[in-house]
Amino acid sequence: MLRLDAQKPARFCDGLTRRDFLHAGAITTLGLTLGDYLSAQQAGHPSPSGRGDGGEGARDVNCIMLFLVGGPSHIDTWDPKPNAPEEVRGPFRPTATNVPGMQITEIFPRMARLADKFSLVRSVYHTATAVHDTGHQMMQTGRLFTGGIEHPHIGCALGYVKGARGEMPPHVLIPRPIGRTGGNLPHGHTAGYLGRQHDPFILNADPSVPDFQVPDLLPPSYISSIRADRRQRMRDAVDGAMDAFESSTQARQLDSSFQLAYRLMSSARAREAFNLNQESEAVRDRYGRTRFGQSCLLARRLIERGVRFVTINMFETVFDEVTWDIHGSRPFTDIAQMSREVVPNFDRAYSALITDLVDRGLYSNTVVTAMGEFGRTPKINPAGGRDHHPGVWTILMGGGPIRGGRIVGESDELGYRPKTRPITSGEVAATLYRALGLDIHRELPGPQNRPIPLVDFGVREIRELF
Repeated sequence: MLRLDAQKPARFCDGLTRRDFLHAGAITTLGLTLGDYLSAQQAGHPSPSGRGDGGEGARDVNCIMLFLVGGPSHIDTWDPKPNAPEEVRGPFRPTATNVPGMQITEIFPRMARLADKFSLVRSVYHTATAVHDTGHQMMQTGRLFTGGIEHPHIGCALGYVKGARGEMPPHVLIPRPIGRTGGNLPHGHTAGYLGRQHDPFILNADPSVPDFQVPDLLPPSYISSIRADRRQRMRDAVDGAMDAFESSTQARQLDSSFQLAYRLMSSARAREAFNLNQESEAVRDRYGRTRFGQSCLLARRLIERGVRFVTINMFETVFDEVTWDIHGSRPFTDIAQMSREVVPNFDRAYSALITDLVDRGLYSNTVVTAMGEFGRTPKINPAGGRDHHPGVWTILMGGGPIRGGRIVGESDELGYRPKTRPITSGEVAATLYRALGLDIHRELPGPQNRPIPLVDFGVREIRELF
């Protein structure tokens, strides 16, 4: 840890003595989230026109990815099977939407009125192990991790190619990364082989709590008593005492990103972007005063202010919390609990987000996708729930160049497997990359600088959505 106002030299595990430098509490970001991002501005992106200037597409499109951790049941949500046996069709009736021929279940009344704004992809599937972690990897990166290679999240790849807009990070993850879901495998939210400097900025806070603040944008309490001009000159005052430190690789990275980190930490624009108190009570109520609802509202504010990609994890874990993971018995959720708590939360927040983006003129250049890691088994189990089923499920896509009001693919009569137009996670990734203006054949520097394309050779976008 580094501290600027230390009374004595501080010796750390690397053997270096660092005096009078910023305390890690003041710039947690330099060691982790913000520092990784900011170092990229020097080490990875020397200038906006360096490695990626956003010139691959004519439009500069953003994305909000709503990750529905746990895996929603497609039959109980957006692919109802009213003619299936009772143990398959479940307790919910289909309802018409504002798009002729498109039905979803009755528990999404707000979404039903906005169906012309999003499309349903009803034939997504994968053949990997039916555990949460593999689905997280595949849906957030387009690939299953094999051979020790961790592929980058779509938002991280976008940030690598196009860089940041001004002081705002290109990719923000809120509220927290996916935690324990039973597989003990990577979840796919990092930049993988691109390096930690391209990881998302992680909020690590609940935006629905009354005293919500962003930890990495807050200086420690003692900073407030130091005059602003003195803060700007502190590094000059200690340069002569840091010869050993300045010669290290860490120090060179720190030197190149220090001012950028400080500027972001003290940026009025960054603080304003994360300040939900600037929203009216009516707007906050419209999204719902839940963690997910306020995360969706925060995502809209971030997109408005220059963030390219926002990932929202609806849940952090599937244990001891009411989630989409409806096995039916503790520590999981059953279908009735999902319909009472999870569904209204999603229906309210998702619909408010889409409406807000449309009203503000942002939906035409902001893709919004909602997806889980798999679907659920067609047959309801003895505990009153449904188990993991990667054989087929439904995701939502709309906004930007992606057309709304469409249905792509279909599952069979029991919702067990794709009946038409089977779609892989790679095709989903390719669709997002194309919508974001990237060439899906573009190569990224993989391990040992081996070029790896954004998606595997031969994988194409879902053309029916454009």
